Amino acid sequence: MPVVDVVNLDGKKVGQVDLADSVFSAEVNKHLLHEASRWYLAGLRRGTHKTKEKSEVSGAGRKLWRQKGTGRARIGSIRSPLWRHGGTVHGPRPRTYEYALPKKMLLGALRSALSAKLAEQKLTVVDGWALETHKTKTLRTALEKLNAASTALLVATGENKNLELASRNLDGVKLSASNSLQPYDVLRHDRLVVSKDAVARLVRALDPEHPSVAAPHVESIAPAAAPKKEAAPKAAAKPAAKKTAAAKRPAAKKGKE
Repeated sequence: MPVVDVVNLDGKKVGQVDLADSVFSAEVNKHLLHEASRWYLAGLRRGTHKTKEKSEVSGAGRKLWRQKGTGRARIGSIRSPLWRHGGTVHGPRPRTYEYALPKKMLLGALRSALSAKLAEQKLTVVDGWALETHKTKTLRTALEKLNAASTALLVATGENKNLELASRNLDGVKLSASNSLQPYDVLRHDRLVVSKDAVARLVRALDPEHPSVAAPHVESIAPAAAPKKEAAPKAAAKPAAKKTAAAKRPAAKKGKE
């Protein structure tokens, strides 16, 4: 298990941290690094390229001369792709270059990138990014003391407004969160400067042997019973007319005289 020194922003050693072998001492897979970089760069392409087709270029739609009898080649429109200033056939159209990459490949590429930085001794662990001000000069001075004066990738966790404002004006310096770290950014920058908390988060996310945290059991709560609707009061029924007993009796049949 590799052990690296933990330094403060003044470059002084303040402790040590153990790094997981499965994350920072893994075998460097160049194929995974290539595929992850290719996938990342493809997602950055805007894909707004476009050429005009025959129906989109300017020009009248009438036939220039009759079909036969002139001795010239037949032509139907001045916007023909065969003519200068005509439309473009099979030209580029707006599209997206994004495609899906398996998550296991991306995590494997990130392990390879981190292991390569540690093997090249270009990984620095700081105890924290506690900047007193958002001025760029303060961060530049700190990076010079950390031997990261050239291109550097800063990895932090949580919200740090001073670090965000101070790093965005430095050329060749990029700030990334631990949960959005990309293998391409790790390889592109010369120095990788990671906070101690970010190292713990990376080990927890990338270590395949790390036990997964079980979610606490939550008992299901039965939904509350719907309130019963009170029945509307019924209107008083009108008294029905009483039928006389004579009306209820069947009429007597008259006998024949």
